[in-house]
This record gives sequence, structure tokens and C-alpha cells, in this order.
Amino acid sequence: MADNSSENRALSEEELQDLVASSDAGARNPAGGVGTLLAVVAVVWSLFQVLLASPLANYILPGDIINNSRQVHLAFAIFLAFMAYPAMKSSPRHYIPIQDWFLGLFGVFTALYGYIFYQKIVDAGGLADDLDKWFALAGLLILFEGARRALGPAMAIIATVFLAYVFFGSSEWVPDVIRWKGASLKKAMSHMWITSEGVFGIALGVSTKFVFLFVLFGALLDKAGAGNYFIKMAFGALGHLKGGPAKAAVVGSAATGLISGSSIANVVTTGTFTIPLMKRVGFSSEKAGAVEVASSVNGQIMPPVMGAAAFLMVEYVGISYVEVITHAFLPATISYIALVYIVHLEAVKNNMPTLGNRVVSMGKTIGGMAAFFVGFAALCYGVQYPVGWIVAAVPGASALVMSLVIFAAYVALLWMAASVPDLEPDDPNAAEVELPVVGEIYKSGLYYLLPIIVLVYFLMIEQKSPGLSAFWATMLLFVILLTQRPLKAIFRGESDMANAITQGVADLIQGLIDGARNMIGIGLATATAGVIVGTVTLTGVGQVMADLVEFLSGGNLILMLVMVGLLSLVLGMGLPTTANYIVVSSLMAGVVVELGAQSGLIVPLIAVHLFVFYFGIMADVTPPVGLASFAAAAVSGGDAIKTGFVAFFYSLRTVALPFVFIFNTDLLLIDVTWLQGIVVFITASIAILAFTAGTMGWFLTKSRIYESIGLILVAFVLFRPDFVMDRIQPPFQQVEPTAFVQALGDATEGDEMRLVVSGPDFDTGDIKQTTLVLPISAGSGDERLAASGLLLLEEDGIVKMDEPSFGSPFGTSLGSFDFYADEPVQIASVNAPAKQMAQELVFIPALLFLGLIAFLQRARMSRKGEPA
Repeated sequence: MADNSSENRALSEEELQDLVASSDAGARNPAGGVGTLLAVVAVVWSLFQVLLASPLANYILPGDIINNSRQVHLAFAIFLAFMAYPAMKSSPRHYIPIQDWFLGLFGVFTALYGYIFYQKIVDAGGLADDLDKWFALAGLLILFEGARRALGPAMAIIATVFLAYVFFGSSEWVPDVIRWKGASLKKAMSHMWITSEGVFGIALGVSTKFVFLFVLFGALLDKAGAGNYFIKMAFGALGHLKGGPAKAAVVGSAATGLISGSSIANVVTTGTFTIPLMKRVGFSSEKAGAVEVASSVNGQIMPPVMGAAAFLMVEYVGISYVEVITHAFLPATISYIALVYIVHLEAVKNNMPTLGNRVVSMGKTIGGMAAFFVGFAALCYGVQYPVGWIVAAVPGASALVMSLVIFAAYVALLWMAASVPDLEPDDPNAAEVELPVVGEIYKSGLYYLLPIIVLVYFLMIEQKSPGLSAFWATMLLFVILLTQRPLKAIFRGESDMANAITQGVADLIQGLIDGARNMIGIGLATATAGVIVGTVTLTGVGQVMADLVEFLSGGNLILMLVMVGLLSLVLGMGLPTTANYIVVSSLMAGVVVELGAQSGLIVPLIAVHLFVFYFGIMADVTPPVGLASFAAAAVSGGDAIKTGFVAFFYSLRTVALPFVFIFNTDLLLIDVTWLQGIVVFITASIAILAFTAGTMGWFLTKSRIYESIGLILVAFVLFRPDFVMDRIQPPFQQVEPTAFVQALGDATEGDEMRLVVSGPDFDTGDIKQTTLVLPISAGSGDERLAASGLLLLEEDGIVKMDEPSFGSPFGTSLGSFDFYADEPVQIASVNAPAKQMAQELVFIPALLFLGLIAFLQRARMSRKGEPA
């Protein structure tokens, strides 16, 4: 143990950048002509993706290229993977071996195989012939090798196991419960490589259409200088408070998380400045690293970008992007509020000193930040009105006029920025730390908010596609990168214009290269995950997984959710978040919805997808793999495993929240009014703070054990008021199935009625149950029944069901029942809505109890001789 401190030394800046490169963008960086060639390929890939997303794509790019854009996307990713990522740790870093050139170029050919031989494949009906199957198999092997290099061995191993199941799933040594009939090489390769069911499926399509543009947007915004601006602003606002560097790390990481899809890059980018300052005010190496990990990883759950998962949810759940980020907003926001509170409690517990000599009240700081965020949101929302006036005034030239208005706003903000010095990164190890003053530095980067406003406007107000929204925001960043240096030089009266223009072009080119290199891993992850999705669709193993999970959990929904969470964690230890989300949601999302319905709980599909996603990102934190924890330990010089465990403890709210919003979908703002949404936000914020105080063992002072338990109970009641109210007044009353139509007629329009349907499973013949939610529309009982599409027949006191008509509301949810078996499908029970008091009444005793705990702690603090 003597040399432990030397083993855990902090890495140098060069070593840290190498760490990020090797994990995110590839460790190999050849010099000379080869390096230039790779840079050109990366730039061409970025420009191709920008053009593909543009409104001019159909006029400039050939139709064949657009139709096969997924193949082109994967070809770039595979080629750059073999160029940028060495095969082994001992492989050369400064030149590319001949075998890597061969594998990269052959990988390009196999990726483009469907494009090159498009007509032949179409003529064959999309089925592989003997030649196709061998090229497809070679393509899969090269893809797996590329994924192994860029993402580590886990992704390739899991995909190989699933592919082996396709071929050998019929063998006798495969357990009966998961055995299937198997597939020939030709059938499997058609499915995996030739059609759009496997590698070239939805996930790679999302990577091609949306994800690249957002990753490029983040890379360009960071290259413009926004990352440093956000960190400086966070330190200026929060650095002088108790535990200020940690609070600034949380807010700075949240801001950079908006534009960065990588936890590891986020840790190193913000951590090199925040972690040394956290250590200066009293955080241990492990705690400083853990704060940075928890805040950086949480950047992935923060709308509007959310890594690649938000775009995948659009495709998998079948709702708009605006709906996805609306549902994701509240849990992400309160999660960050809780993290700021965690570091505040750590600072108070340890009586940490403040940095600098400025004294600003906490209330004034919080008020100022709240005013900024409200003002920014109002600006994003209010932009629609002047835009509407412009469209009405000059309908034919509105796009040109709006472009000129945006450019004029940019020039005005840049003129303001030129009036103050450019922001230089601070040295966190300097003898005297001078915290920036927000009032002095805010002017220097206000124009960075313009691309974000453009992005949010097109996404939220115009509700354009994510790809088109990111395209226009990226175009504005092109303008900013090319002009910010020359225009500042003009405004400052500087004469070195040629150098400023050259630097601007160099910044843009470097941003395009960074965007492409950051996409290599995501492109390969989505393509490789397509093999797993393809296996599920080809073999039907998803239904087997449902049966297996149901058997292991005994039908208990809580136990099943714990198992799904653990599966996400285990898989995520070797997979990037995006790939982990694709795999687990493909296997388990439908299972949770189905078993929830059998348990009488209607779980919206978006809630399940967010549940899986939250646990997937926790894998970046959790030892023994936790890549973000290792990166933070490399910055802090602390122990990586200990850093991971502390970060996991700090992230307990990220573990608890998914369980809460599965059972209380109000947290996802599903079917809530504006007023209800505000109430939910306030109570959820109080709940997450109470939960945090309970788990940290400190509220106003050190908590007694019963106070900590009380705080967690308060949090539970505020999060789940329905749980308490349902036990005081049940929300439904049982009605005999034979009286269903009468109860349907008596129900109030806008209410919901729940039917438990029982009958034989179409596949197994076993009796199973599911719950249907029947919204009450206008009309009589018979009219409401007809509108539902349910066909009922009462016989011997049993209400039997016929197969619903095609296209009826419940055709899909009842599709797994066998309506022609000897045992009938019938209504087992009917739950009609009962009068219930408003569940918000439960908040009153919960808040009073919270006040009682605060009173007890305050009394103890004021008592002489009692330790605080």
C-alpha cells in the first residue's frame, strides 16, 4: 500500500487528452500525408451528413445515395474505425499497418454492398444468394472487429452470442425455454445485412439522420468556445458559495452536457478545472471525482440532446421528438437540483471554506440563475411572435429576412463581446484563484446562445424534424466559426485580418473533424446493436425473454423492474449508453408493458424506455467498469473503484427516479395541465431534496436515524400521493361483468374504466390476464361499447369476448389471445371509476411532517452543547 499514492497520480493534460481520444475518437493520430487523408475523410463525412440533412439534399445528392445513406454512413464509420483505433495496445499509434488499410477498405466495400448491387438484390426480392451471404458474413465480422476496437470487447461478444443463437438456437444443448427452429446462413445474412431488419435497421437510420448532426453541433459549439464560456459563467455564479467549485461543476457539466453526448469527454473537459478546485476547498480526491462523474453522466439525460437515445425513442415509441423531451425534462431537472443539494450538504457537513473574497447571498444567486433560465426559456418561446409578423409581412422572402435578422443579432452580440477581453482558461492550481465576475464576463459569449435558440425554436415551436432543426443550428455555427475572429478583429481595430480568417477556417475544419471522429463509436454501436435487434425479430426471443422474466419475477412488477434495471447495468458495463439502450429496450420494453398490464398497472411505453435509459447511463458510473469514474480518477489522482462507489451513492436519485415515474407518470408530464405541471414540479423538487437529505444523513444539521427515515418517507409520499390516497379511498369500485354495459352508460364522460380480460394465450394455450383501459366517450352505454370495438356475448352469467374487429382500439392489445380455443376469452372483472378526493391533499400532512423534522433539527442546533 506504500506506493498507492503514486499509482493513483493525476494524469497530465497530454495523458488526459489521450485518454479521451482512445475512448471517444481513436488513439491513433498518424502524421504527414496519411494524417491529412484521414482528416479529409472526416471532413467529407461531416459535410455529407450536413448536406443529407439539408432541404437541398433532394436536389444535390443522387436519389440512390439518399436511399442508401445508412450504407454510406456505416462505410465512413468502419473505414475511420480501422484507421483511428489500433487493434491492440501494442499496435503502432503513428502509422497505419497494411492489414488495417485492407480491413478498412474491404469494410467500406461490404458496407456499400447493398448500394453497389442494389438492382440485383431488388430483383431477388431482398434475399441473399450464395455470393451475397459470404460478403454479408465478411461484413459482419469486420463490423464486429471495428466495434471491438472502438467500443471494447463487450459489444462484439454480445452481438456474436446473439448471432450464434440465430444459427445454433435449434441445438439440443440449448435449453428448451429458449430453443427455436434455427436459420440457414443465407436466411440469417439476408435478415442481418441485406434487408433493413438487422444492421441497417432503425438504430443505424437514427444515427444517420439525427445523431450525427447533434454530435457535430456539439463539437462545433465547443470549438467556438461555448464550453469554456459555460464553465466560466457557472464559476462566476456559484464559485464563491460553500462548496462552490462542486456546485459550479454540476451546473457547468449540465450546460456542456446539453451539447456533449459523451460522459468521458465531459468529465475530462470540465474536470481538469473543477476537480483541482474542489480538492482545494476540502473535497477528497474520490469525492471530487465522484461529483464530476455524477454531473457529467447526468448530462446525457438532459434534453434537448440526450445522447442518441431521444432520437431512438422517437422511432421505437412512435411519438414526436417534442413529446420525448417534454417527458424527459422534469426528471432530468430535479435530478440536477438534487445533485447541487448533495454537494451543498457535503460542504456544510465538512464546513468547507469558500473561494475568493466576494460575498454574495445564496438567495440572490439562486434568484439570478432562475431569472436567467426563465428569461432564456421566454426568449426561445417568444421568438415565434416576431417570426410570425415577418412571415405575415413578407411571405415570399420571410426566410431571407429572418436570416438577416439573426445575422444582425449575431453581429450586435459579437460587437458586445469584442468590447471585453476573450475568455482564457484559468489555472486551477494558481496560488490565488480569481473567480470571474458574471457581470463582467457575460457579454463575451452571449452569441453562443443564438445557435441553441435556433435549435430550440425549430424543435419546439416550428416542430420541424430533429435533423432539419440541427441543420439550421449547425449552419449558424458555420457562420460563427468562420466570422467571429475576423469580426472581433474589425471591432477592436486590429490589423491582422488574414490570420484571423485563417484561424476561423482552421476552427471550422477542426470542428468538422472532431464531430466525425466522435461519431465513429456511435455509428458502429448502432450498427452492431442492429444485429441484436435483428435476432429478436428473426427468432422471437423477445417473447421467450418475457416468459423467462415473468417466471423469475413470479409476475411481481417491482421485482421485474429490478431485474430489468440490473440487466441494463450489467450490459452497460461493457456497452456505450446508446447500444445498451437499444439492446435492453428491444428485449425488455414490451415485457414491462405486458406484465404491467397483467398486474393491473398501465405503463406508458415512453416510461419504460426512459427507465431502461436511466439505468443504462448508470453503467458509466458503476464499478468495476465505470469508464467515467476511471476518467475522473485519472484527473483527480484518486482511487478509481472508490470514486465509482461514491459516484454511485451520489447518483442514488438517478436509480430511484425511474421506479417513481413508472408508477407516477405525472412526473413525465403525461396528461397533465399547465397548472398540474407546476404543482408536480414544485412537489417533486421538494421530494427529491427530502430524499437527498435522508440518504445523506444531513438536513439542517446531522440527522438522527429516525429523521433520515422520516425524510425518505416524506419523499415517497410527495412522489406517490396516489399510493396513499388509493388506500384511503380506492379509485375504482368492482362491478359485476354482467353489469358492464350499464356501468359504461353511468360513467362520466372523460373518466376511464378498467377491464381485466382473461383467456388462453395464442402461443402456449395457458390462461393469462391483461388489463384494458377504456376511455369514456360521449353517448349511451351501447354507443360507448360500439366505439370501443369490443364484441361481447353474455352466456350463463359469463361475459365472453369475440375477436375485436380489425383496426379497433384494442385489436393489438388483445392480439395475443386465442379467441377460437375451447376455453373462452372473457371479462374477468370490471373496475368502474369511484369518487376520490384530490390526491394532492396528501401533500399537506407530508409537508407538515417535513416542517416538524426541520423544527426538531433547528431546536437541536440552537441548543447549547449539542453537536451540530
